[in-house]
Amino acid sequence: MFKTKLSALTLLLAQSTSLTTVANDEMSSFDDVERIVVTGSRIVESIDEVPSSITVISRQQIEQHLKVSSELQTLLSTLVPGLAPSTGTSSNSGQTLRGRSPLVMIDGVPQSTPLRNGALGIRTIDPNSLERIEVIKGATSIYGNGAAGGIINYITKRADGDSAFQGKVGLSSRFSAVKLEDSTGQRIEAAINGQLDKFSYVVTGSYEENGVQRDAEGDVLGLKYGLSDATMQNYFTKLAYQIDEDKSVQFVYNYYESEQKSDLIDVVGSVNTGVKTYAITAPEGTHVLGKPQGPNNSNAMFKYTDEALFSNTQLVIDAYAQAVENIFFYSPTLANQSEGYSGGQSVIKSDKKGLRVTLNSQFEWDNVEATLIYGVDALNDITSQPLVDGRLWVPEMDMENLAGFVQSKWVINDDLIIKAGVRREEIDLGVADYSTLKLCKTPTLCSVPVDVTGDTLNYRATTYNFAIRYNFNEYFQPFASYSQGADISDIGRLLRTATVTDIADIQTEASIIDNYEFGFNSNFEQLRFEFSAYRSTSELGTTNSYDPTTGVYMPVRAPQEIYGYEALAVYNVNEALDFSASYSWVEGKDKANDAYLGIKQISPPKAVLNLNWRPLDNATVALTYLYVGERNKFTPENGSYVGDLGNIDAYNIINLSGKYAFSNDWSAFFGIENLFNKDYYPAKSQGYTYSGYNVKGIGTTANVGINYHF
Repeated sequence: MFKTKLSALTLLLAQSTSLTTVANDEMSSFDDVERIVVTGSRIVESIDEVPSSITVISRQQIEQHLKVSSELQTLLSTLVPGLAPSTGTSSNSGQTLRGRSPLVMIDGVPQSTPLRNGALGIRTIDPNSLERIEVIKGATSIYGNGAAGGIINYITKRADGDSAFQGKVGLSSRFSAVKLEDSTGQRIEAAINGQLDKFSYVVTGSYEENGVQRDAEGDVLGLKYGLSDATMQNYFTKLAYQIDEDKSVQFVYNYYESEQKSDLIDVVGSVNTGVKTYAITAPEGTHVLGKPQGPNNSNAMFKYTDEALFSNTQLVIDAYAQAVENIFFYSPTLANQSEGYSGGQSVIKSDKKGLRVTLNSQFEWDNVEATLIYGVDALNDITSQPLVDGRLWVPEMDMENLAGFVQSKWVINDDLIIKAGVRREEIDLGVADYSTLKLCKTPTLCSVPVDVTGDTLNYRATTYNFAIRYNFNEYFQPFASYSQGADISDIGRLLRTATVTDIADIQTEASIIDNYEFGFNSNFEQLRFEFSAYRSTSELGTTNSYDPTTGVYMPVRAPQEIYGYEALAVYNVNEALDFSASYSWVEGKDKANDAYLGIKQISPPKAVLNLNWRPLDNATVALTYLYVGERNKFTPENGSYVGDLGNIDAYNIINLSGKYAFSNDWSAFFGIENLFNKDYYPAKSQGYTYSGYNVKGIGTTANVGINYHF
């Protein structure tokens, strides 16, 4: 049974090819997902040998979701148990994974900006460029800082080895079925790929223009992190060359941009008054302030693989560079009237350069197969948050991160899997001397700028993991795991509000998250069932709170406990009909104060039902039902809810989509989001009491289009 890494990679390439066929045909079973992953341990391995909770979203499922919407937040919240419901905006703030922030990656390259977390990491690539998505749940240090809740890894497309040139073009239009006026948008996507002897390539591109987005009453949704009048574009290239039987190189470049160019302004409501926030055309004599908001990022990645560095050892070297520029909405809270600023607009800038060296050695003794994964990660991350007008809000932070790791995997008698590993993290974060920004609530009520002496902050952490899985039989495959993750707080937020004169006075100890999980998988011919329960603790907490003693935002010292469970069932009725159902529940507390955590971390219960039907050989229909339950844990203070401590009322949404293939080359599709025009506030809109966040969910919205394969 022992599999060499070369044969595993061959399997990966073979399945990638078959997956392309599935995407073109879309007549395969909903449960026809890939049975291999690379994210959990950084090497190719079978899902049946992973002793923890994972979700793999196949290309077929991505294609199905694209009929309704191109937004990855919605796709992930629908198909990943344990991930909070979609925020309905360009921001993934509050969209936690098991109550903690996940690390978002593209082919293993971090997209999140943990030094100044702007919560825009999920929207960094278009679904048109993806082969599949791998989600590993629970705290992990496999890829370093930022993975307190787990990992969302976008795996990009590979070339289909059957042809030197093939591709696809798609055209679609999306519009409000409640009120058509100004709501029509357009999308074009294209992809080509092929293999020429030892050289292979994939090139994709997509361009999308939204019209205004309307709620169930026909009003335009509020603009804070909004998607009305947004323009998105994504360009992706992957080039690979097989040097010889064992050695290969690969280059990947991805560019993603989203901008909201609108002549609308918000009419701001409030959670506490029950008045929604919505947008209107700017009145005569007024104009929209600031630059278009939205994320902008580019990634360049180079990979070298040697399948036989030694007789039993594989070498993979990944080098990458990333540039991020995320522009936020214009805010009057960034005013300084005496200097001529009525408000301001911030931008998170982050430049990363990284190198990962991973070695994988394999051994076999009688009935034992052993895999040893070890290596070194190096990362330089330079992040800042200035204002667009040139003022400095968060100074430049220069992080040098070096980590070494060892991970072992033991397969005994083909059915007992044991994993154990350790990672040592060393982080040095340099900040030069700077002055905090003078901000004024009124012309006469201003903060006092502070001159802060710079320093180098040092973080040291060692994290461990241990897991076991026993494939007892097809009907019962239990697993249990313990994993740790190291998390440093949102340092940029601490720096921008400092009142101390030396950043060395800021607490620098990393928070260690301990994650415990047990569960099982079961397969009964046409039925697959998965269940897991978990508990996550952190002695220092992973959020920030204003400390009146020091005058700065500090890591929360109070211990946190988060716990929950998830269940998933997939049933293939026959070749033409299958469905899946999932339910996830999570809760969390500040243990020191015995206080429930807010919506920024803890989402309400979530249930999802997906049904897929093939009424004809060339036609498919899909129905998705989303239920978000209530969470009423908080009481108003002086008659008003505060912070992220608003209560959540339940709501449910139904989406419908379908496709008809006229021939092997041409097909048409439709998608309807919020089929019955449910009038509701998304969970974050109810839980966030901050000004302008109480935006309703999107009303009935239709999407129609055609695809051509060549």
